[in-house]
Amino acid sequence: MTVTQAAPFIRTADQEHRDRRWSILVLLCVSLLLITVDATVLHIAVPALTAALEPSAVELLWIIDTYSLVVAPLLIMFGTLGDRYGRKRLVLGGYVLFGLASAGAAFAPTPLTLILARALLGVGGAMIMPATLSLIRQVFTDRRERAIALGVWSAVAAAGAAVGPLIGGVLVGIWWGAVFLINVPILLALLPAAVRLLPESPVRKDRPWDGVSAVLSVFGILALAFGLKEAGAGNLMPLWASVLVFLGGLALLGLFVRRQLRLRAPLLEVGLFRRREFTTGVAGVLLGVFSLVGLQLMLAQYLQLVLGDSPLHAAVRMLPLVISAISGGLAAAHILPRIGMRATMSGGLGLVALSLAPTLSWGVEAHPVTLAICFVGIGFGVQVALLAASDTIMSSASESQAGGAAAIEETAYELGAGLGVAVLGTITTIVYAPGLPSVPGVSPSGMDQARQSLAGAAHVAHEVGGSAGGALMDAARWAFVNALHTTVIVSVVLLSLTAVAVAMLLSRD
Repeated sequence: MTVTQAAPFIRTADQEHRDRRWSILVLLCVSLLLITVDATVLHIAVPALTAALEPSAVELLWIIDTYSLVVAPLLIMFGTLGDRYGRKRLVLGGYVLFGLASAGAAFAPTPLTLILARALLGVGGAMIMPATLSLIRQVFTDRRERAIALGVWSAVAAAGAAVGPLIGGVLVGIWWGAVFLINVPILLALLPAAVRLLPESPVRKDRPWDGVSAVLSVFGILALAFGLKEAGAGNLMPLWASVLVFLGGLALLGLFVRRQLRLRAPLLEVGLFRRREFTTGVAGVLLGVFSLVGLQLMLAQYLQLVLGDSPLHAAVRMLPLVISAISGGLAAAHILPRIGMRATMSGGLGLVALSLAPTLSWGVEAHPVTLAICFVGIGFGVQVALLAASDTIMSSASESQAGGAAAIEETAYELGAGLGVAVLGTITTIVYAPGLPSVPGVSPSGMDQARQSLAGAAHVAHEVGGSAGGALMDAARWAFVNALHTTVIVSVVLLSLTAVAVAMLLSRD
């Protein structure tokens, strides 16, 4: 068959996919929702997970954090692999790996097994996520419809992290492994639908793919995170070794940047960072997600282990955060054209900092109204700032660089989620451990376990029981509240400085 004879069949296939474009959008958005929800779904499940597997503080941070830290460095790598070998093939492979890893995580017998399963979940998520955006651009050829589709995609990506704790709160009441196992039936339904609906993308074997760059980025970010965790609260290596690992990560990332500047077809368009608007937008995405995801974890533990809420009740009390985040994403589209990117992004970050300030006066008492108001301000402010930052990133890149700019934005999103848990979790642990004094009636080994985390203290208090167990839990609650105050101060300072920097660096429009 000649090329001329084959052309009608190719056009027919393309037309079929355009006719089913809205069905394809639903499929891709459900896929994206699974990926983004998994970054925060464990936040409510921490106490139940701690009781079942008894992880140390470092292991607990790795269980929560490994997913985002694996996704972040792999996004650009798998994005370029999809361009070279076909996006549909990559999505289908990601579904299979994500499903198998979800089943493995649900039945993990030890913390190490769960960490490895979460890492595989991250690989599967990184295979799926870049292709969702690329396939939307491929299927929606009309610019007006494409704008609507990208807006829906962006809303799903933004809402996923906020919805995660709510879903986790519902499922953990059944069994902590259900937060992972729920993915399996959904993926079994998505897989045949994807085989039938998703279009084949052209294979570009002429497009180079640099494996050395991929290795440098992956190991650089992981070394950075591991060094930070161990320096703050780890017991796997001495402080000097942790610092060396951290510096080694910085060195690997430095080599990565240097290599990208020399390659004709780099994995990451680092030249975009020479533009002030682009760099400011990326920083806004990174810090916005950093604050949202990291503080969600701390506040979810506060609700359950300090105020005594059940997982479901804690999830319901975080519902204002979810609703305001979705509302903020929708409202930002109308706010942005009226007051400009600078005011929208700076104002959103400032609103988050202002909403966090009342938490500095919180103790171990309940304050439902103030808590709900704070959650509304945090969710709305973060989403407004994120949309403005995203618009800043894309508008500062040329049309030919739009794909690279989108990959950098997605990487900043996932890296922000990972670093939010790593940095704020480490700060909390550093302040919490020395703030918990010895309690009469609790053995030294029990106190060591209680100082690992608030969830660990709850577990020890339950085993000890009696007045000693109650005294331990009261002391642990106050130690955690003091640590939470320190974490909030750090977040408020970072958010305020970033809001001021945005106001100074971005132009008015």
